[in-house]
Amino acid sequence: MLSVEGYVIVSANGMLADSNHVMPDVLKFPEDQAFFEAALDRSDLIVHGQHSHEQQSRSNERTRIVLTRRVEALAPDPAFPNATLWNPQRASFKQACEHAGVTSGKAAIIGGPAVYALFLDRYDVFWISQAHGVTVTNGLGVFPQVPIHSPQNILSRHGLTARETRVLNAAQSVDLTAWRRG
Repeated sequence: MLSVEGYVIVSANGMLADSNHVMPDVLKFPEDQAFFEAALDRSDLIVHGQHSHEQQSRSNERTRIVLTRRVEALAPDPAFPNATLWNPQRASFKQACEHAGVTSGKAAIIGGPAVYALFLDRYDVFWISQAHGVTVTNGLGVFPQVPIHSPQNILSRHGLTARETRVLNAAQSVDLTAWRRG
């Protein structure tokens, strides 16, 4: 059985990217990057959309599923040998995992907004880092409902509860909260 965990860093107003859908440098903190990379190293599967990618030295070694409407249901990614292309309207997540060769362990969901939203009722834990001193104007929210609703409100409405918070960078007001199911 797969454990499903989400990972994101957002601004004070819940944005993960700027108006060009690019993560701004003001949301990049070494402490968060270290937590994120270590978590992905412990994951068996990475799941993200076409425009999301962790861009780390080991990225291309990781088994991944990339959500896209460019394929009928499931297909190997011709650009990355460890990647499966998945159209969630035509195949189940279970089928995508089987195609990728991963049916147990941990699946790390790393974005974007539609991908994060797709798993709202499946997360075992959602790790949200927040830079409380950073506001991204006209940005891209972590979930499609942001900024009308806060990310925390959305997670709560889907049965997740803030269980633990730790400070990642006190000087920059960056913390990390684990939202857990049950």
